[in-house]
Amino acid sequence: MTTLTNTLSRYGRRAVGVATLSALSLGAAGVMTTASAQEKIRWKVQATFNTGWPALGDPISRVSQMLEEATDGRIILKVFEPGKIVPPLEISPSISNGSLPAAYNYLAYDQGRIPSAVLFSAVPFGMEPWEYAAWWFEGEGHGLAEEIYHAQNIHPLLCSTIGPETAGWYRKPINSLDDLKGLKIRFSGLGGMVLDRIGASATLMAGGEIFAALEKGTLDATEYSMPAIDEILGFHKIAKFNLFPGWHQPSTSTHLLINLDEWNKMSRPDQALFEMACTAATMRALTTGEALQGAQIKSFPDKGVTAAKLPDDVIQELKRVTLEVMTEEAAKDADFARVWESQKAFHDDYQIWKELGYLPRDFN
Repeated sequence: MTTLTNTLSRYGRRAVGVATLSALSLGAAGVMTTASAQEKIRWKVQATFNTGWPALGDPISRVSQMLEEATDGRIILKVFEPGKIVPPLEISPSISNGSLPAAYNYLAYDQGRIPSAVLFSAVPFGMEPWEYAAWWFEGEGHGLAEEIYHAQNIHPLLCSTIGPETAGWYRKPINSLDDLKGLKIRFSGLGGMVLDRIGASATLMAGGEIFAALEKGTLDATEYSMPAIDEILGFHKIAKFNLFPGWHQPSTSTHLLINLDEWNKMSRPDQALFEMACTAATMRALTTGEALQGAQIKSFPDKGVTAAKLPDDVIQELKRVTLEVMTEEAAKDADFARVWESQKAFHDDYQIWKELGYLPRDFN
């Protein structure tokens, strides 16, 4: 009996040991399974703007750096400069078909295929940057963009919004609407359509091509971005009148576009990391852009550049024509109409707060 008891005791202890080891193995397997679920991400990411351009181009570099550091190298986005993988106008189709996993893209370049896309980038007499960000995050912006772009197999994340562009660089001052008529001018998006209607000849041209076109006289004038970025492109060396305000683009927004299949394959924690990184990059783009422009404009006199405002009557006429263009575009495309109505409704409510809550310009 004693022998049998001792034998059972030994086997019992062994069974307990085996059970304990089995439990530990299962636990370790669970940890390994969780860890393996967080797979490495190695993506090529096409940039639309030069990553050395502050606020406009560098947000995607910030996103790449944040994700790599936050995941200890598990997520690495290899960012390529404009045109190195595909041309700007081919970015969204390449993401849609899966040949490119992601890109930092200016959605206005999709206007030919997706008319409403331009409204997520820049709208004449539209939202200021903080207002656009509020509409995107707290209003209907992100939902509308997701609905429209998910139909293209693309998931959009806001990654940058910055302040107004200038109204352009000109060889001569603009004192009346007649001074704009006949000008060969580089202008993008809806603003270019407005200028065409008042008698200018607007054309879309990549940033790297503009200086040579100005130098050769192919262009009489150009807009591109904020003064600190335009300085890099050298417009001030040829066109000595930098005009304000940027009626055609009160804010400029750029997005990280991700192939929807790739996005859906990601774990929710990884999706959250991308969302947080892009939100942080949006904030830093806004602060960087706002911080640089005053000093840049102060440097104009030393370069022989005159900063001037467009006459009020010119701005009023541009606003009137803008309304015509927007109304006609909305009539052509249901999504354009929906997004524009959403922006107008948000803007109307926001203006109540802005006019009551903020000091008038005379007191600033």
